[in-house]
Amino acid sequence: FLDRAAIEDPSVIKANKWNLATLTDVEEVKLVLIMLPIWATTIIFWTVYAQMSIFSVSQATTMDRHIGKFQIPPASLTVFFVGAILLTVPVYDRLIVPIARKVIKNPQGLTPLQRIAIGLVLSIIAMVGAALTEIKRLIAVTRNGLTNNPTAQIPLSVFWLVPQFLFVGAGEAFTYIGQLDFFLRECPKGLKTMSTGLFLSTLSLGFFFSSLLVTIVDKVTRNKHPWLLDNLN
Repeated sequence: FLDRAAIEDPSVIKANKWNLATLTDVEEVKLVLIMLPIWATTIIFWTVYAQMSIFSVSQATTMDRHIGKFQIPPASLTVFFVGAILLTVPVYDRLIVPIARKVIKNPQGLTPLQRIAIGLVLSIIAMVGAALTEIKRLIAVTRNGLTNNPTAQIPLSVFWLVPQFLFVGAGEAFTYIGQLDFFLRECPKGLKTMSTGLFLSTLSLGFFFSSLLVTIVDKVTRNKHPWLLDNLN
C-alpha cells in the first residue's frame, strides 16, 4: 500500500513531495510503522513506574517508618529506585553480558528488545509484589481496627515496600537502556534526531496513561466498592 506513494501519477501535472514520494521516504515510513508496536509496549512500563512513584509513597505514609528514633520521610523511599539502577548496571555489564555472549552468541550480550522484555517482566513482578504488600497492609489495618482512621500509623514496617521499588528500579535500568539503544539503532537515518524524542514520549505518555487508568478505575468502581479512596485504610 505504501509503495503506491512512490508511483508517479500521470494525471499530476507537476510532481512534488506531497503527491510523489521517494523510495527512501517510503522505506523510512515502513520502518517507523514497524517500530510503533515496540514504542507502544514500552509505555506500559512507565505507567507502572508512575503508579509506584505515587501510590507506594502514599502507602508509606500510613506505615511504620521508624528506625530507632529516626523517622524516614515517605518520599525518600524512591532512593531504592536509584539504588537498584546503580546495582543493576554493573551486574549487567560484568555478569549478565559475558554469560549472554556465550549462550546466545551475541557480542553485545542481550539485544535491545531482550533488555526491554526483561524490564517489562520485572515491572510485572513489582506489581504482583505491590499487590501482595497491599493485601498484607490492609489485613494489618483490619486487625488493629484502623479502618476509619486515615491518619493512623499501621504497625507494619515500611520496608515491606522496598522489594517493589527494587524491581521497578532494576526494570528501569533494562528498559531505559534497551529503549534508547533500540530507537537509535532502528530509526531511519533521516529520523535519527527524533529517536530520543520517541523514547522520551513513552515516558510522558506512561504518566498520562497512569492518570487515565486511575480515573477509569475510580469511575467504574465508585458506585459499588470503591478501589480508590482518600482514606487508604
